[in-house]
Amino acid sequence: MTIAEAGSPLAVKRRARRINRVLADKYPYAHAELDFRNPFELVVATVLSAQTTDVLVNQVTKILFARYPDARALAEADPAELESILQPTGFFRAKARNILALSTRLVDEYDGEVPGRLEDLVTLPGVGRKTANVVLGNAFGVPGITVDTHFGRLARRFGWTVSDDPVKIEFDVAELFEPRDWTMLSHRVVFHGRRICHAKKPACGACPVASLCPSYGEGETDPVKAAKLLKYELAPGNEALLEKLLAETHRAAEIRMESQRRPG
Repeated sequence: MTIAEAGSPLAVKRRARRINRVLADKYPYAHAELDFRNPFELVVATVLSAQTTDVLVNQVTKILFARYPDARALAEADPAELESILQPTGFFRAKARNILALSTRLVDEYDGEVPGRLEDLVTLPGVGRKTANVVLGNAFGVPGITVDTHFGRLARRFGWTVSDDPVKIEFDVAELFEPRDWTMLSHRVVFHGRRICHAKKPACGACPVASLCPSYGEGETDPVKAAKLLKYELAPGNEALLEKLLAETHRAAEIRMESQRRPG
């Protein structure tokens, strides 16, 4: 689909903002799904999240930060011990090298603190624009659009961009929204991509933005069949979890962590 097929620039912007409002209603509990308590923990967790799941990263970082609570401690970590902790995340040797180098750089150049500017963040080992925007938006309150695989896929399906390049996608989407919306927009779109608008078989028949989506019909349109494709708290059988998330949006991250700790 081309931007022309999606409509005029004004029509695309209006529809994009309507989609954001619908997603805000659908996911009032949307949040960063990596667990962190400070900018350092978030930047490390985001670097570790490449090619693995947030659930797995959260399990590993709980062990990692208990042993190495700050940049100074992590910079002095034994590489073999660090690799052992990171092994479940995959590509653990490269990740260990990256976070050792990252921590050392923070200690040497920033007194152990994570800088709050994009131009500084992207110079750190293992940190690109996506990671920088995650850290800025969620740890510093600086608006940023986080383009991961889910966001890129949905931005193209929604007709917000035709690009596969994360930086071009970021700039295209930024033109459609006010900066104050960028960070939460990123969470909502990623939540939607993980739960409904899947890569291989989107659940079009259960999608709250179906009437606004120029790509409607790429996936399952039958409502009953589509409902069976939903994941996480939207999946059949998880009604109690969804109800709790909707009732206590301020505790969404905590509730999610509790649900993931339960057996089965």
